[in-house]
Amino acid sequence: MAAIICGSLAFDSIMNFGGKFADQILPEQIHKLNVAFYVPELRREFGGCAGNIAYALKQLGGAPVIVAALGDDGAPYSAHLERCGISMSHISARTDYYTAQAMIMTDMAHNQITAFHPGAMQMAHENPIPASAGAQDIGIISPDGRDAMLLHAAQFAKQEVPFIFDPGQGLPMYDGAELLAFIEQARWLTVNDYEAEMLVQRTGLSLAEISHKVEGMVVTLADQGCDVWQAGVATRVAGVVAAQVIDPTGCGDAFRAGLLYGLMNGWTLVRAAALGNKLGAIKVAHQGPQNYTLDLATLDLA
Repeated sequence: MAAIICGSLAFDSIMNFGGKFADQILPEQIHKLNVAFYVPELRREFGGCAGNIAYALKQLGGAPVIVAALGDDGAPYSAHLERCGISMSHISARTDYYTAQAMIMTDMAHNQITAFHPGAMQMAHENPIPASAGAQDIGIISPDGRDAMLLHAAQFAKQEVPFIFDPGQGLPMYDGAELLAFIEQARWLTVNDYEAEMLVQRTGLSLAEISHKVEGMVVTLADQGCDVWQAGVATRVAGVVAAQVIDPTGCGDAFRAGLLYGLMNGWTLVRAAALGNKLGAIKVAHQGPQNYTLDLATLDLA
């Protein structure tokens, strides 16, 4: 079984601000905001939702197939994926764009400010999902170019690939009717608590009502775990205490990988979400989204 991962590949420039954003921003002056943050620490990491999910899933023993686009500067990322044993067969290389770039600044309270340049990602719709993909596989629509998310969801539905719809930070790009169309094509839905509120506002449906339209829905709650909704009923899946909290970048993608692994192995949604919580806690204890190693013996994968 292959896991077809549709989403972004990006370079993450990660900066740490030693104070709190709230102490540097004057609420009464927000209408003429002009703020500079001193960030002595800067790292460039391999990131993007598709890359981060595939990185974790490969360590779990899954078979990730990324459908995404790299830019003219993407050679180092290609080499990294090949070192990880992840196929490049469905990743296109654009010579007319840079690879997507995320500039992520984190303060001492773990709040983040992100600027994102889509680059080659905005042409990901020109890269279809594999023609061989079908009901024997599993897919995920994670944040990507607007057109790519629409097209890949329709292709999954046409080829009868069961998939997770996880719009993430891409959710604001769609109106209520478009979001409902995604939901009706998907088998599972995942959002965080903030996105869940936006989803309710845009669709006009409650979380309980939305959960009746899919086999299962997960609402993540950061370190509090997540709520798993099925047929209108929510089950709380407890969070996992991290060994230490160093960098939240990529925690959501680690969770997505755990969820995918569980579902592709026939687990219940609750058990799959619990694995996702474990992976998120492991990731947050490491700098960058693709710099951790999983100890499979501690994850109860049998």
